[in-house]
Amino acid sequence: MTELEKVNYLFIINDAPYGNERPFNALRLALNLIKRPEVNISVFLMGDGVNCAIARQNTPEGYYNVERMLKSLAKRGKVAT
Repeated sequence: MTELEKVNYLFIINDAPYGNERPFNALRLALNLIKRPEVNISVFLMGDGVNCAIARQNTPEGYYNVERMLKSLAKRGKVAT
């Protein structure tokens, strides 16, 4: 499959990493889509969303570690802040 035949998805995250589930849900969907060979994923962090990329965050109890999810995605996709 050539690069032109791949489906491109862009996720724009502009919410803080904790306090609601939007960043978590976006990253969870992106992590599942990136497993498919016919898919390219790009993530753009803006506004409060750039806080998702802060290293060594204290994850509130009951939340997933957004930093870890973002690192895993950055290894396989494109992340821009």
